[in-house]
Amino acid sequence: MTELAELLELWEPVIGLEVHVQLATRSKAFSPAGVVFGAPPNSLVDPTVLGLPGSLPVFNQAALALALKLGVATGSQIRAKSRFARKHYFYPDQPKNYQISQYDEPLCENGHLDVIIGGAVKRIKLTRIHLEEDAGKLTHVGAMSHVDLNRSGVPLVEVVSAPELTSSEEAAEFMRSLHRLVRWLEISEADMEKGQLRCDANVSVRLRGEDRLGTRTELKNINSFRFVQNAIDHEIARQLRLIDGGGRVERETRLWDADAGQSAPMRSKEEANDYRYFPDPDLPVLVVDGPTMGGILRAQPELPAARFQRYQEDIGLSADDARTMIGERALAEYFDATCKAHGMLKSGRTIANWILTELLGALNKAGKGIAESPMPPERLAALVRLVEDGTISGKIGKEVFEEAFAKGEEPGAIVERRGVQQISDEATLAAVVEEVVAASPKQTAEYQGGKDSLFGYFVGQVMKKTQGRANPVITTDLLKKRLGR
Repeated sequence: MTELAELLELWEPVIGLEVHVQLATRSKAFSPAGVVFGAPPNSLVDPTVLGLPGSLPVFNQAALALALKLGVATGSQIRAKSRFARKHYFYPDQPKNYQISQYDEPLCENGHLDVIIGGAVKRIKLTRIHLEEDAGKLTHVGAMSHVDLNRSGVPLVEVVSAPELTSSEEAAEFMRSLHRLVRWLEISEADMEKGQLRCDANVSVRLRGEDRLGTRTELKNINSFRFVQNAIDHEIARQLRLIDGGGRVERETRLWDADAGQSAPMRSKEEANDYRYFPDPDLPVLVVDGPTMGGILRAQPELPAARFQRYQEDIGLSADDARTMIGERALAEYFDATCKAHGMLKSGRTIANWILTELLGALNKAGKGIAESPMPPERLAALVRLVEDGTISGKIGKEVFEEAFAKGEEPGAIVERRGVQQISDEATLAAVVEEVVAASPKQTAEYQGGKDSLFGYFVGQVMKKTQGRANPVITTDLLKKRLGR
């Protein structure tokens, strides 16, 4: 059989993702039942969730506001009027035997998601973003199945990408970028371990150069970035080997077993007509009015991908540092606030180094997040200025940082109290250099004879005599002039 690497030279994968994001509301999409993770099984239900006769759904407007935030952030076309539909299927986790979703009139269409890949941003088209309710959860124990309906009716948005992703790595980055965005906008906690962000991946292969899509399979309910990448890699390999062996790819839904590292058939892939969609007669048209859209637009923050590019282009951060800095909105805003307090854009890389090494290290050790930092942006900016203007050395700066972090004291006050100002006066340092050289005739002769490694000895002696307060740049220059090399 042909090697997989050779097959990938002839065939290309085409991937589209359908990502379900749980919206951060206090109650469910169509009933007042609460949304609380970890509540006792079947404790968050009511007649509407249970599908009891006579119960009627009432849409949760808080879910609409959150969905609109995502629609605006992805540059989607927002429907002024959209409609809910019933998607029919029988399953124990959906008591009323249909799911309320959106079909031919979704809330958002034709948007895009900016995906960070390496040091660049790639724009992936979105087919649609629509509102729907979640199903319950089944837990299988041997021959028994336990049904928990607490999740049934929880509001979701489904984000559907165009089939434009070309590798498992791109698909995983799509997931990371969406995860970052919904948390950035405070639309969802997106905790994948709690099932708040789940992915279905549609995978097909086609001969390179072809426009027509191949037969696709759907990988269902994948709940981690790593699993998405592994599942897609496995499916690409399975399809290519099947084709290479003379077989045909069947359109089907498959379940990914992360422990076994393989997928298994679940069912043949349904078409839209299998679900018998029709408009929900119990729910009115969903209207998005001008005041609602105006409020969403006014509250729109600078988005992660835009900051990622700005941090590289305007401030000069590396792609890795920029990616880390936009990992969460609070961290990016702390960085921007520190740069603003400092006032010098060219110092942005220095500030980033202090945040990513000293501050995050101290916060991690203390078990705190950036929002709980005892070191406000203005205080860190003041410390960076003290190091940059030569008042204190970088080594002393780290000591001052530790004290300021622990005690909440201003860096300038710590420097003054401890008397650790850096010595930058050339005349003073020249006298110390002369004293060190005069006391080290043997080392001076050896250095002047070509033993370069001894230069560190002279620097160390100057630092020892000044208790580490000598300006290292000025000290180096003076020693080179005095020693003649």
